[in-house]
Amino acid sequence: MQSLRFLRIPLFSPPNALFFVSQPPHLLPVKSISRISTKNFSSQMELSLSSSSSKLLFRQLFEKDSSTYTYLLADVSHPDKPALLIDPVDKTVDRDLNLVRELGLKLVYAMNTHVHADHVTGTGLIKSKFPGAKSVISRASGSKADVFIEPGDRIPFGDLFLEVRATPGHTSGCVTYVTGDEPDQPHPRMAFTGDALLIRGCGRTDFQGGSSKQLYESVHSQIFTLPKDTLIYPAHDYKGFNVSTVGEEIVYNPRLTKDLEEFKKIMENLNLPYPKMMDIAVPANLVCGLQDPTS
Repeated sequence: MQSLRFLRIPLFSPPNALFFVSQPPHLLPVKSISRISTKNFSSQMELSLSSSSSKLLFRQLFEKDSSTYTYLLADVSHPDKPALLIDPVDKTVDRDLNLVRELGLKLVYAMNTHVHADHVTGTGLIKSKFPGAKSVISRASGSKADVFIEPGDRIPFGDLFLEVRATPGHTSGCVTYVTGDEPDQPHPRMAFTGDALLIRGCGRTDFQGGSSKQLYESVHSQIFTLPKDTLIYPAHDYKGFNVSTVGEEIVYNPRLTKDLEEFKKIMENLNLPYPKMMDIAVPANLVCGLQDPTS
């Protein structure tokens, strides 16, 4: 097993990080949310960023059964066009890899934000179909993978990179991947939040080592401290949304705008059903996907 140690960067949070929501909304720059029904939502979407981001190729892909978003990122200015997939699903691996091949990309990493309970990850299947691609997950997840990441690591693909931020609470091993803040990196920044922060919501905290207190603190210290125009791309959406911003969620998220004690009460009273795929998905995902039990 490998660990990424390209460069570790400190992730400090300002002392008042947990109190951003108390500021008047008119002081927070907010962009309008993009609302696209998943019923009519194309399986591919290309984001138009600033001219400084022209080297980034980006696709948002959707798996309807589990309402999961998979993200494809690549540095198309690099001779090898290195690419990575975030949160691939086993059912849509062929679609995703066909797209990678059509675009002439070299898939370097197949990454997960956490051990999912509602679908089987596609990382094991991707490795069998795309030799050379490596699976990536946080060391804290307890899962198997080729590469283990920790907070502060940078995951490079060409001249671009993703920064790793620990955002446990939905599960004990959740991470958020964030594009860099240097001038040659995509702007506005992009945060792939997994199930930690959803659009106008958050992941449940009643299984897999979840903790509502930990989730609240993770989001406020590691995501809400990013620039307000940072684009939020979650692992799931169930209401037809596909992107938000940090500024929007600070103001409008109906759970995370509350104080900690009220948030804990909300999470304790969700009364959600037991995930129907959990007994299949979690054991499979702990070994990099059902198709790759020995990785």
